[in-house]
Amino acid sequence: MAAIQEPLVTRDAAGLEKIILKEPLGASAEVYLYGGQVVSWKNDRGEELLFLSSKTSFKPPKPIRGGIPICFPQFANVGALEKHGFARNRLWSIETDAPPILSSTNASGSNSSRGSTVDLILKPAEDDLKMWTHNFELRMRLTLKRGGDLAQTIRVRNTDTKPFTFTFALHTYFSVSDISEVRIEGLETLDFLDNLQDRERFTEQGDSITFDGEVDRVYVSTPTKIAIVDHEKKRTIVVKKEGLPDAVVWNPWDKKAKAMADFGDDEYLHMVCVEPAVIETPITLKPGEEWKGRQEISVVPSSYCSGQLDPGQVVRG
Repeated sequence: MAAIQEPLVTRDAAGLEKIILKEPLGASAEVYLYGGQVVSWKNDRGEELLFLSSKTSFKPPKPIRGGIPICFPQFANVGALEKHGFARNRLWSIETDAPPILSSTNASGSNSSRGSTVDLILKPAEDDLKMWTHNFELRMRLTLKRGGDLAQTIRVRNTDTKPFTFTFALHTYFSVSDISEVRIEGLETLDFLDNLQDRERFTEQGDSITFDGEVDRVYVSTPTKIAIVDHEKKRTIVVKKEGLPDAVVWNPWDKKAKAMADFGDDEYLHMVCVEPAVIETPITLKPGEEWKGRQEISVVPSSYCSGQLDPGQVVRG
């Protein structure tokens, strides 16, 4: 069995530091220290599975449009901070001696021997404490597992002397062939908050979620698995999550896409966001307490079109 490669620390053309993870069969992932943000996840055939806008600038303090932005300590505009909080446009650090991830099962992905792993950490700067007056440690362990699955484990520790409350999301942008050929399985019959209607609460009526216009919803109390079925590419991406009870589904559609400077006019056709999150019921940590959330994303090279896979079985299995 080929050995797992050590993470490669390098810089992009603009001088921003990033880490490249590779596994023996050819899959890869890239994560920037800026924002602690994953910007690429490729399978063993070199196909990009995440969406990254061609218009994103990679120029701090602007956030990177695409990949997996980390929304902390606030999701969206629900609160007094900047949209999606400040973690996504701060410079994180590599943590060489990260504390172990405690879990009663092997599902934590804490065994780095299972793949190529890097640990990142963010602590508040002086300016951050002026906006959000709480000391914290925000950690991310990114593991590219053997076979190409990508796992992120997030930990938030309260290092302050008083409790604090936060919301959180992994704002994952997935690359798809054509949004009209995509459907989301696993969220049917669930309640959601519709951000296009002042967060009014509705119940999902469809057998699955399909797209023919702008969608911006927070599904609440969601299952641990969600499937993104891409008929044209004949593949299904499976999102498995822990500690993240909600799920945001977002596509800006044409009008909003044209209004965003860092987003191509037609790029909405080739992306969808499915975001494990904790939004409806924020997390409160007492001094010394730690919260953990995790997602693992994998791809199955088939869909209903191939006659080989029922995505519903993937979600329930």
